[in-house]
Amino acid sequence: MNARHRAVLIGIAASVMIMLAGCSSNKEAAATDAAAAEEPSDLIYATAKDIQDMNPHLYSGSMPAQGMVYESLVENTKDGIQPLLAESWDVSADGKTYTFHLRKDVKFHDGEPFNAEAVKLNIEAVLQNAEKHSWIKLTTKLTGIRVIDEHTVELALAQPYYPALVELSMTRPFVFLSPKDFKNGGTKDGVNGFHGTGPYKFTEHETDQFAVFEANESYWGGAPAIKKVTAKVLPAGETTYLALQKGEVNFAFTDDRGADSIDVEAMKQLEEAGDYQIVRSEAMNTKMIVANTGKAGSPVVETAVREAIWQAIDRETISRDIFGGVETPAQKLFSDNVPYANPDLKPREYDLNAAAALLETAGWTMPEGEQVRVKNGKPLAANLYYDSNSSSQKTQAEFIQSELKSIGMEIAVIGEESSSIANRRSTGDYDLLFNQTWGLAYDPQSTIAAFTSASSYLHATSGIAKADELYRKIEDVMVSTDEASRKSLYADIMAIVHEEAVFIPITNGGVTVVAPTSMQGIDFKQTQFELPFERMRFE
Repeated sequence: MNARHRAVLIGIAASVMIMLAGCSSNKEAAATDAAAAEEPSDLIYATAKDIQDMNPHLYSGSMPAQGMVYESLVENTKDGIQPLLAESWDVSADGKTYTFHLRKDVKFHDGEPFNAEAVKLNIEAVLQNAEKHSWIKLTTKLTGIRVIDEHTVELALAQPYYPALVELSMTRPFVFLSPKDFKNGGTKDGVNGFHGTGPYKFTEHETDQFAVFEANESYWGGAPAIKKVTAKVLPAGETTYLALQKGEVNFAFTDDRGADSIDVEAMKQLEEAGDYQIVRSEAMNTKMIVANTGKAGSPVVETAVREAIWQAIDRETISRDIFGGVETPAQKLFSDNVPYANPDLKPREYDLNAAAALLETAGWTMPEGEQVRVKNGKPLAANLYYDSNSSSQKTQAEFIQSELKSIGMEIAVIGEESSSIANRRSTGDYDLLFNQTWGLAYDPQSTIAAFTSASSYLHATSGIAKADELYRKIEDVMVSTDEASRKSLYADIMAIVHEEAVFIPITNGGVTVVAPTSMQGIDFKQTQFELPFERMRFE
């Protein structure tokens, strides 16, 4: 029996008792019935991590939270790039000038007008911190922002850049904050407030406890039906599961860092109890292990070792037993629904004998009576880092550790906070780590552009034989104006990293939502990093 049915029965019981007692207060009985039948209007979601800094021009903040507050000029949808804060736009024949025509009915949450000057100030604030945003190539292409009139703004690029609109649609950094919130004329040194134009206003925050977002009743797209969204910080796993059972939270989903609040079995139990539903998106990303080819002294700099790891991972078992079939086995970097992601690549199926043979041929031999292979006196050993907030990553890591042990490779499994994992990725202080592709709205261009970024995957790709060729092709594909040439370049890029086994795919995943059965309008954006809470409602 769900919460609504229980509430209605309580209301009926109260009315009957009043009637039997001879009470004449019909008004009280009616009020009780109405209150009992009323559905909640607030959503409380569980998150394993605090929302952190809500400055949309930096990267430590929660993307689902920022997605409620801030908006971009355009939106990436299943039907392609669509208007958001810009009603329309024009692109010059040479592909180097973008002219945006802005909505005229938009205000920031503090009452300031959203206009061309605000667009200019925000984009300039992003560019003032260009080194921080080096992963997003549009920051290296923009040469000027010009205000044409109050609601028209022009962006000039040094050269054509086909992903320009896609990168302008991202959750950050090209979103808009009230200029009154700027500090020292910009945002790179922090901000004085968090006023966007989005459907929700950021109103309250207790660090590591909760954050509150209230409906923007003056939102240009119409006031949201759900009037308050609260992000409640809870440990992932049993604590979140019990909180959902007790009604302390009523919503959970895969967060922006790929961490899961509860596991698949717990989700199923909630669904079977009748009060919750499970809603899943289409494939949005590829969960993978990233190998550091640039770390001197690490065995994973060898292609044969990386290939052996790839072939020693039983993806079918991971998909079935860890993810309950929710995530599907992956044998390449991108799922088939990602543009340009269908090159003819040789699969590496699960085969422990083949994996062991690869190591043997590469000179990694097993001393008699030992369990770990050696080469030139050095053991075949590496560290594998995972997000400590993700129970599924921990389970996968331990499973993979066992699989690799069977072929003579010793893996130390180490759980750390996502911020620490990100720091290792950018500094190159790792052998292997769990990660995931940027996702549908961003790929293939964003994940592939990150192959050249020091803050992302430069360490992963720098040690391969064809690194220079890879980087050159990446630069070429981003400025290509010919569709056939672009397709060919992407195929070459994907073939290089596939042949080198730099990014070892595990499963294709998406966003999984656990929500009350009474909630309607649950939908997904073309991104794994935020949810359209403004489209949801209780019925």
